Amino acid sequence: MSANVGSQLDESSVQADMLERILHDRYSCRAFLPDQLEPETIRRLLTMAQRSASWCNSQAWQVVVTSGDGTERFRKALYEAAQTRPMKSDVPEPSEYLGVYQERRRASGYALYESLGIDRGDRERRAQQMLENFRMFGAPHLAVITSEKRLGPYGLVDCGAYVSTLLAAAQSLGIATIAQAAIAMQSDLVREYFSIPDDRDIVCGVSFGLPDHSHPVNSFRTERAPIDDSVEWVSK
Repeated sequence: MSANVGSQLDESSVQADMLERILHDRYSCRAFLPDQLEPETIRRLLTMAQRSASWCNSQAWQVVVTSGDGTERFRKALYEAAQTRPMKSDVPEPSEYLGVYQERRRASGYALYESLGIDRGDRERRAQQMLENFRMFGAPHLAVITSEKRLGPYGLVDCGAYVSTLLAAAQSLGIATIAQAAIAMQSDLVREYFSIPDDRDIVCGVSFGLPDHSHPVNSFRTERAPIDDSVEWVSK
């Protein structure tokens, strides 16, 4: 092995270690500090996310980002809508969770409630915690992700890639995040509030800011299945 090849492999190993740490440490934050991020920091985050891969480089995503009073006014409107308006999503919800998907979903929910001391049978407190989604868990910023309707599933896949890159980029900058389908459950309100054209689907929201490490809800972590549960190896 040449010295140049060895040096490149060493550098790649360092980069892989950094990425692995970022992916391992990232979690869905459900309690934020009120501190605003600097505009330059947000622009850097979004510039990093803009490097996401997409079909034919179509870059299907468009993003609305809130700060300051813009976040607070929308938070109030969203929270009120969640209690007075029916849920409606541009993107079809899963028709059903079965088997291992149901097991993983339940395990995540039970771990969340346990971290907050909420008994599984306490429907009132569970409902109150669910409504925290529509307060964006107190986050000072929100990114609303939309996709061109005519791009169909391809655009949605592109937006999923964008969100994944955004979450990892935020983690690298010390910014906490949570991707929220709940925001899209009020698609009509989101569209009206931000004057989003009818030819775009509301895909999801990403609430972000600095994490409140003192809040117990940020202490729990979800598990990941071993790769052999998800990967089929073909060698012949």
